[in-house]
Amino acid sequence: MWKTFDNGGQEGAYWTEGQGDAVLLLHGFAEDHSVWEHQTAYLRAHYRVIVPDLPGTGRSNITSPLSMESMATFAWRVLQAEGLGSAVVIGHSMGGYVALAFAEAYPDAVEGLGLFSSTARPDTEEKREGRRKSIRIMQQYGVESFVKQLLPNMFAAGFRNSQAARVENYMDQAVKIPLATMIGYYEAMIARPDRTAVLSSIRKPVFFFVGKEDQAVPLENSMSQVVLPSTASIQIFDHVGHMGMLEVFEESSLLLHQFITFCQHGE
Repeated sequence: MWKTFDNGGQEGAYWTEGQGDAVLLLHGFAEDHSVWEHQTAYLRAHYRVIVPDLPGTGRSNITSPLSMESMATFAWRVLQAEGLGSAVVIGHSMGGYVALAFAEAYPDAVEGLGLFSSTARPDTEEKREGRRKSIRIMQQYGVESFVKQLLPNMFAAGFRNSQAARVENYMDQAVKIPLATMIGYYEAMIARPDRTAVLSSIRKPVFFFVGKEDQAVPLENSMSQVVLPSTASIQIFDHVGHMGMLEVFEESSLLLHQFITFCQHGE
């Protein structure tokens, strides 16, 4: 069911279903809560699943300025609205950046941290300039042109070629996101700091999901970070890109189920 709450004077919204231990799923750039639809459908039989629309997407109003820190506060307010003090927090891509900011600001609220095709490292200067270029493209040509140019490359080549309709459906959702939100997210990603220290200090389990064909977060990036937490696991998929929750939705749902169970019960 949909619920709303006050996010500092703006309305925030999230979907929740299921009962039991809580898991908070945070979507990434050019996405909304629906990117987790397969995982939500699977996990709701086992857990209390909470899936927000981050500010500026779906049913949640945009806030200004957008930052990883402000979105971490948004996530904390979601838990407060549910009467919860903690949850397993899992983020995809930009959602992982938000999850790391959340773990830094509210360490006692994290029962486990999942980085799904994400990283604790900041953008390189080359990547920052690439994002600035993308902002200029969106300002000049609009969101739809940008989405059609960039987003298909988020999938592995084999999936992109064999599942064209599913890739198209993903892009159809992305073009609904307002220009101001897309630019705000990119600016927030450019500004985000190095949060590898969060991984080094966290005392709860950390899970890394990695696709070998991920062009946004290369394998070597994750491999260099998996050694930082005291308790960590990594799952690497061949022939998977940046969108593993869609590309291998059954396997990824099962892995998240196993990780959440381990976080909550140690088994």
